[in-house]
Amino acid sequence: MRINEDLTKPVIVHAAGLDWKPSPAVGVDRRMLYRVGGEVARATSIVRYAPGSAFPRHVHAGGEEILVLEGTFQDEHGDYPAGSYFRNPPGTSHVPASEEGCTIFVRLWQFRKGDDVQIVRQPGEGEAASLRDGAETARVLFEDEKEQVSLENWQPDFAIAVENRRGLEFFVLSGSLTVRGELLELQSWGRLPAGEPLEAMTGPEGAQIWIKDAPLQHPDVLPMPD
Repeated sequence: MRINEDLTKPVIVHAAGLDWKPSPAVGVDRRMLYRVGGEVARATSIVRYAPGSAFPRHVHAGGEEILVLEGTFQDEHGDYPAGSYFRNPPGTSHVPASEEGCTIFVRLWQFRKGDDVQIVRQPGEGEAASLRDGAETARVLFEDEKEQVSLENWQPDFAIAVENRRGLEFFVLSGSLTVRGELLELQSWGRLPAGEPLEAMTGPEGAQIWIKDAPLQHPDVLPMPD
């Protein structure tokens, strides 16, 4: 399966309008934003857990990055309410579930060789970041020499520019913004190749946005199994 696999082209997906597709686990459905592969895939998705659903224990051979959007995501290590962010590096494993139901944003098989730091950020955690023009708040969720992941709250009715030297991926968590003439609202996702800045005009309620500043695929990304 291939969905938005051409990393040289800008892409915007209005994910809230996509159909939910069933996963192998009963009660767990997906909206697929980017995918290369079958059931084991290099992928970016929105995943919805029905109340009481769970996914069998599995090892993250290619790493897993998650932002909890709604409800409370759980595993044997703890509870992660909406706003939680974590990175499960290659080799980690867990049994994901949700007693009350939840929705998460998840990236799979996009870790690079040597990226083995496990991070859990509960809502509101993370270092304060320098504010770009038009940002009210900004927090760094993860940063090293190859990438930066942050959450930003942008002012209403403001033209905002985000420099793009390495590649940008972004996801709208609340509010709205207009990018390339398109109105992006809740759960809109975008990806821009290096050299193409994110130029946005926020709506009257402003916007909260998740941003990853990193190569769209690391040169040393972990290889998929044959």
